[in-house]
Amino acid sequence: MTWIALAHNEDRRFSPLGLGTDKRDAPVCGTGQDDLLTRGSIMFETRQAPDGKPKLLLGYKSTFPWLRSLTFQAIPGGGVALVQVQGDDIAHAAIQHKDSGRNDVMRMTYSWDSTAKWGRLAMEDPENNRIATVAVPNPKPILVDDLRNMILGRGDQAIASDVIFAAVSDQIEPIGPMPSLLPSTPLATPWGFKPLSALKRGDTVTTQGSGVVPVLETVFRTVPACGSFAPIRLRAPYFGLQQDIIVAPDQRLVIDGPEVEYLFSKEAVLIPARHLVNGFAAMRETCGPTITYAQILLPSHETMIAAGTPAESLYIGRLRRQPDRMANSVLAGFDRSLLPEHGQPAHTVLKRFEAITLASRRAA
Repeated sequence: MTWIALAHNEDRRFSPLGLGTDKRDAPVCGTGQDDLLTRGSIMFETRQAPDGKPKLLLGYKSTFPWLRSLTFQAIPGGGVALVQVQGDDIAHAAIQHKDSGRNDVMRMTYSWDSTAKWGRLAMEDPENNRIATVAVPNPKPILVDDLRNMILGRGDQAIASDVIFAAVSDQIEPIGPMPSLLPSTPLATPWGFKPLSALKRGDTVTTQGSGVVPVLETVFRTVPACGSFAPIRLRAPYFGLQQDIIVAPDQRLVIDGPEVEYLFSKEAVLIPARHLVNGFAAMRETCGPTITYAQILLPSHETMIAAGTPAESLYIGRLRRQPDRMANSVLAGFDRSLLPEHGQPAHTVLKRFEAITLASRRAA
């Protein structure tokens, strides 16, 4: 998979060779004016409009040498509608996540394989791990030049101010559970700390509360380093860290102590890294246009020890019982019979205001 385009408030890039860590020696898509991308993904994250009025979020339109357009429009109730026009052909799909209007940010991913006549529009709630998908019937290939113009802001195109970033990949991008640690993150094992990337199925790690457990899978994914993927640096010695680590905003740490028991009547809670950013213990990390994350899958969703701090391993719930969802995830291709089923997380996940309250008490 190669990310070839990225647009956000501070930068717009398009490269047939790929961006950042995805850069290749040869183009992964055509470079001519008439070259088509027959298979790929368009991903963008957008803030939900408070008034719920229809609004064009992302798209382009061209009339030469024939009419063609692709638009994503916010619709009342927190949904998004996709309309693709090529000449007299129209492909249309609309998706609305239950209670999506209450969420601040939603991630949309439109993936298509025009040769296979397959398309999918997915809406994800990054903070709550909720997904809704809908089929896009008979999607059309897209001119590479149209995607270039949309991302670079040329011609009749639109990227709304509510859109945090938009990116284009030359492949079908996975949806659902995603890795959230750098591959170099040291994880505790019976033989000391080892880089996450060095662990494979059958190796063992030392966990908090469950002792030594086997690694079932190690997964990797390269994503745009923006929005809900923008890396966060957790600094030592805060959180019990022995060294700084870089994590995705959705990586959750296990926090315990008397303040937790007093405020929440729990022995421990889970806090997403996004809620810990305060400018000193946790801060936004600057990097290139893309970043590669990794994660390990453990039998019962045990808590890893990452550079000294307890951190959540990959949570997949009952994904193995949903063949379609699994085929669309980072675990596609793995044997379903060898995957575990995870119940509800053992600890309560704090909301932003709860995390801020806990952090302020600890700093007092």
